[in-house]
Amino acid sequence: MKKIFKFILNTIPRPILIRLSIVARPIIAFLLKGNKFTDPIDGKSFRMFLPYGYGTQRNNVLSPSTLSLERHRLLWLYLQEKTNFFTSTDKIKVLHFAPEQEFYKRFKKQANLDYTTTDLLSPLADVKADICNLPFQDNSYDMILCNHVLEHIPDDTKAMQELYRVMKPGGMGIFQIPQDLKREVTFSDDSITDQKERAKIFGQYDHVRVYGRDYFDKLRSIGFRVEEVDYTNTISADLVEKYCLAKGEIIPVVYK
Repeated sequence: MKKIFKFILNTIPRPILIRLSIVARPIIAFLLKGNKFTDPIDGKSFRMFLPYGYGTQRNNVLSPSTLSLERHRLLWLYLQEKTNFFTSTDKIKVLHFAPEQEFYKRFKKQANLDYTTTDLLSPLADVKADICNLPFQDNSYDMILCNHVLEHIPDDTKAMQELYRVMKPGGMGIFQIPQDLKREVTFSDDSITDQKERAKIFGQYDHVRVYGRDYFDKLRSIGFRVEEVDYTNTISADLVEKYCLAKGEIIPVVYK
């Protein structure tokens, strides 16, 4: 199964993969019903989660029902337990980059959200836009979700500046990235062009860097106030295992 999923991820373009997964998801979820692992996004349980990874495959990480990964389930729990994202009686103006399937319909249905999605390629994007040149006015959004996007962007400084520009004063953002916390300094090398080699070194063939611990300070240099939240450290080990979370993953929560 690992080899099959690895081949699919590295062969089929992402927009097509999104459309195919919509069809395959209910079938896979039915076949893997069980009670060992639970997806907190929809509450459904399974005997196993699916493997995932463009380079090295990780076991039990892709939820059969929502297609969420560790970072998505972690984000959901954080938004649910530590913010008013789901409960605010005031309208929250949200900008969501590269919207994930597991969130898209749920967020669209929330009456308390003024919800806009954006991306260059995603079929789920309301606005097709370059993150380095956004078509939105200054100080427009209360919350910005930009998760696992910046590692794809050659000029991530410009992208961060644009995120800062369109966020309202007092606004909040969550900017998750794949991060090697053992690495002090972010690594990039444009001379590596072979896709297999890039997947091996950067974790995915279309990533342009591996972020280190200096990621948080780079966000601060743009002007954001940054909280480095280890949310998995606040819940029980049993729930970390049950929800198939990545122990120690840091959530970068930013404020303007």
